[in-house]
Amino acid sequence: MKLEGHAEETGQTPPAPPLSPDLDVVKKSKGPVMTVVDEFYKVGPGPSSSHTIGPMRITYDFYQRCARLPPDHLAKATGLEVHLYGSLSATGVGHGTERAALAGVIGKEPATVEPEFLDGLVSHPDQSFPVKLGAHTFDLTLKDVIYDQPKGDFPHPNTMTCKLMAGSHVLYELEYYSVGGGFIEWKGYQPPKKGQPKYPYSTMKELLAHAEQDKLSLAQAAMANEVAVAGKSEADINAFIDKIHATMVNIVKAGLKAPSATLPGPIKLKTKAGEVYTRAKDARFEARRAMGLVAAYALAGSEENARGHLVVTAPTCGSAGVLPALVYSLGEGGRNLPPQKIRDGFLAAAAIGYLCKHNATLSGAEGGCQAEIGVASAMGAAFISQAYDCSPQVVANAAEAALQHHLGMTCDPVAGFVQLPCIERCAFGAIKAYAAFVIATNEIPADRRVDFDTTVSAMALTAREMNAKYKETSEGGLAVSVTLC
Repeated sequence: MKLEGHAEETGQTPPAPPLSPDLDVVKKSKGPVMTVVDEFYKVGPGPSSSHTIGPMRITYDFYQRCARLPPDHLAKATGLEVHLYGSLSATGVGHGTERAALAGVIGKEPATVEPEFLDGLVSHPDQSFPVKLGAHTFDLTLKDVIYDQPKGDFPHPNTMTCKLMAGSHVLYELEYYSVGGGFIEWKGYQPPKKGQPKYPYSTMKELLAHAEQDKLSLAQAAMANEVAVAGKSEADINAFIDKIHATMVNIVKAGLKAPSATLPGPIKLKTKAGEVYTRAKDARFEARRAMGLVAAYALAGSEENARGHLVVTAPTCGSAGVLPALVYSLGEGGRNLPPQKIRDGFLAAAAIGYLCKHNATLSGAEGGCQAEIGVASAMGAAFISQAYDCSPQVVANAAEAALQHHLGMTCDPVAGFVQLPCIERCAFGAIKAYAAFVIATNEIPADRRVDFDTTVSAMALTAREMNAKYKETSEGGLAVSVTLC
């Protein structure tokens, strides 16, 4: 891993180095989709799946590895260090990466960590926490999480190393990568063994062919693969989806009920989900009311994320307001569709997310915001279409339309915080998903000129060619245009 110092201002930023071909997230693009729902929809603290959930999973994994080391090895241990590189170093402060990393290394998991614990690290950053390894106990603080080089030839833009120390000597060290959507890898990573999909596909074209041949909906084809790959029953998979559904509903409700306040950080951004919701309910015209409610639901979820509270990656934390808004609007917050329709929508949305992960990226640090809000909007369009029993081609067309009209969207968070422009982008992503659904269900499906696979390829190409300033580094766009007082 080649490191560089902070680059001087030259007026130009070189393109980010390509991802290492050794990463499993790169290798997976050469075979069929193997991702399953309980890997994809993750519950954890915001504000970022790659900068919060991923690092917490990484440090928790490292702590568990250290606990399994031989006793004579652990007898020499005096501490642990976590080093952040690339985008994690550049914008980690605004994402709360150091708090997430510390939480993981002292034994807390993303799905169950108390938001109050993370909030407490903001108000009392000098706290220390005992960590027991073998017969020894030592204290860790936020100072043990080190913001290292932001620029360099890293295997992935979100690279970090964890070290077990004996004084200044490294006893054990492992390099990790937070590859987007809360997924993690490490040097020498080997993916877990899984079953083979009943309907193998690596493109939407192949998935549509399976659906047409066996006269299946996209949700049915997706469920068959979930059962085959994960080795679980349909009942087990539905139970997991129901849990994710309930979590998303609770996130939206919590965001709507939260009083208007100023979010943490230097932007001093005011929350507004509750106000938008109240005014939208009283809108005179139905279309305006519906649009206002969807926007309010998305703002509610995204503001919860900005607070660092628990959210669901769909596909990321930064885009965590989009799908919950649509789930709530088709469920108890609006249409009250039957639970099975909601489950089917989740499966179709997941298939869209899988394909984007497989053939492009879900990481803002790799592909800009098109990879987060764009994919979330495409997933949302598929969710709505499938929930309303649209044909597989219409589901694919809706997803394509939503994704196409996010191509090129940059990731330029002001001050490195997932607030501006991130929160409102979730509202626009949700509304675009509805627009894509409306267009796809009113056009002649066969007449759509651009197919989903082409648009995913375009997103991948745009990601590769996008200036590194616009990949979650806060070095361009709004991040350098907004004046903070």
